Amino acid sequence: MPNQPQVARSGQRVYVDTMPKKLRAKRLIWGCVYTFLFRPTPRFACEGWRRFLLRCFGAKIGYGSRIAPTCFIWAPWNLTMGAYACLGDGVDCYTQSPISMGDYSTVSQRSFLCTASHDIRTLARPLISQPIRIENHAWVCAEAFVGPGVTIGEGAIIAARAVAIRDVAPWAIVGGNPARHISQRTLDPQA
Repeated sequence: MPNQPQVARSGQRVYVDTMPKKLRAKRLIWGCVYTFLFRPTPRFACEGWRRFLLRCFGAKIGYGSRIAPTCFIWAPWNLTMGAYACLGDGVDCYTQSPISMGDYSTVSQRSFLCTASHDIRTLARPLISQPIRIENHAWVCAEAFVGPGVTIGEGAIIAARAVAIRDVAPWAIVGGNPARHISQRTLDPQA
């Protein structure tokens, strides 16, 4: 059977890709649209066009949201962005499971939002995935990594190059690898 793990000569199970053909075809079509219609667009001149293309593939994109042309979204149908949310240059959204971004949330340059990995408890290493949630006003700084199943609370900040593999409390600032609490974010009442 095609979905059963194969057995290598050593008697160990090996990984078998179980992605359905319909999903493979959808990914192929999106890959062509991304390569020829999304990626080559000018950075500031075609915001509406990129939102339109993502919506055509099932993404839910809020008013005023910005998606850089160099941002890659693996499966747009698993992306939800609130109003004025932003995905910066070079962001990699591995949307094997849903990624949701709240209003005014930002993911900065070259960050990686990774909803999937492989189960290391078996040599077959089957794919496992969990959604990522980035709440209102949260900010994932440059080159940060957010792992499967992580929720970033409202107003929280993931510092540059941090590795968030656990939930982040609202209004917390975390950094490092793995990300640890640095301080609480406070807003200037004068601003």
